[in-house]
Amino acid sequence: MTDGSAPHPATSTGDGHPPTRTGRRRTPTRARRRLAAAGLAALAAVVAVTLAVRGGAAPACAAPPRAALPLAVVPARAALPLAAPPAGGVTHTGKATFYDSKGAGGNCSRPAAPANRLYVALGPSEYAAGASCGGFLDVTGPRGTVRVLVMDQCPECAPGHLDLSAEAFARIADPVQGVVQVRYRAVVDPPLPGPLTFRLKEGASQWWFAVLVGDHGNPLRSVDVRQNGSWRAAAREDYNYWLIPSGAGPGPYTIRVTDVSGHRATATGIRMLPGQVQRSTTRMYGGGAATTARTAKPSRSPSSPRPTPTPTPSRPASPPPPTSPSATPLPASPSPLTPLREAAAPTCT
Repeated sequence: MTDGSAPHPATSTGDGHPPTRTGRRRTPTRARRRLAAAGLAALAAVVAVTLAVRGGAAPACAAPPRAALPLAVVPARAALPLAAPPAGGVTHTGKATFYDSKGAGGNCSRPAAPANRLYVALGPSEYAAGASCGGFLDVTGPRGTVRVLVMDQCPECAPGHLDLSAEAFARIADPVQGVVQVRYRAVVDPPLPGPLTFRLKEGASQWWFAVLVGDHGNPLRSVDVRQNGSWRAAAREDYNYWLIPSGAGPGPYTIRVTDVSGHRATATGIRMLPGQVQRSTTRMYGGGAATTARTAKPSRSPSSPRPTPTPTPSRPASPPPPTSPSATPLPASPSPLTPLREAAAPTCT
């Protein structure tokens, strides 16, 4: 050795095993076997736990399955108001605010607001997906009574909340008040301004039929179009057009209109003139009402947009009416549904 120290001699173990360096003894074979067996047992335990976890076995501290709740304690869905136009001959109570449509015809898709600017927007339950469009309400407030045309929807209005035009509100109350208590009722068979009018929607064609009916007085119940000797029912959209998605042919059309009071009138000669208001010679009821009519005379609507190039235009979104700055906002109504509380997961200690 270079450091001058002598090497350690080999040491005998005395048990028949070869000597080890520096006096260290090798582990006996029997002890090594015992250690190997213990290692295999530990490895088997680890593998068993892993398989149990992967197999979805529940831990020892998992809570037992929860018993099903009795039906009596499960919150029931709160009853929602039935969507329907205000019933004729029934007096309702509520409140009124006001707004300005800026001359637009509202959610009922009129070409424009009525010339006298006396109209109302109803909440969703009374607007009833367009079923109230074209009807009239008599509204009574502190100053008197005004008759208004149902022309628009007020998305945030609860049942009984009428959003009147500014002109109509001024007839029944001081606008400074902003919100007043009112009574109102639907008008049955109001005087008609003239014969029925028809306006085919922009984009209408022989393959996609959509018509807006005007000057019918009472809300409408159904619209049918005669095609190939039989009547085809049109479906009302919530923006007040009556649709036959597969079309009703090239026209001219014979259209039968029925209102909620049971009046029925049929107009003929309605032509495929999208975007134009066509006035027939048939009144919905009263003097001049008939089951047939001469060819309708079209008149271009002053606010008609350009025809839509596609035969099936998408349904327009329902714009919320402007809110008067002087109107008092209504508090948000609570949700009719009571959510179930989620149970907390058990904690293992």
